Amino acid sequence: MTTHTRIRPFNTKETYPEQKLDNDLCQAVVARGTMVFLRGQIAQDLDTRESLHVGDPGKQAEKAMSNIKMLMEEAGGDMSHICRIVVYLTDIRYREAVYREMGKWFKGVFPVSTGLVVPALARPEWVVEIEATAVIPDAF
Repeated sequence: MTTHTRIRPFNTKETYPEQKLDNDLCQAVVARGTMVFLRGQIAQDLDTRESLHVGDPGKQAEKAMSNIKMLMEEAGGDMSHICRIVVYLTDIRYREAVYREMGKWFKGVFPVSTGLVVPALARPEWVVEIEATAVIPDAF
């Protein structure tokens, strides 16, 4: 179930068939409610601050998404309230592994998405960072 109006939803398997991805995205989201801005999440345990999954972009994305889910729940929402994500990669070759993992977490959500390749993140062992913006509907 989508909680916001998603304009022109699509799946990356139709848009980028050569990349073998399965991400539900859209061109725009119309949302009303309480905004939640999540700091870019990386493969770090939020309690111990330990860096996890060094050298594995897919596992780093999995931990970042797990952090996003946990933070959304702590904010009183859920993954369906996410409207926008920004993905930062340190190497374009990590895109497939990262987007495959994100696709599992955003199935049926259809956020807008921007992906960037950057020279580095805050620590050399981090290769992916995922930032999210959500709106928890007033009636939720």
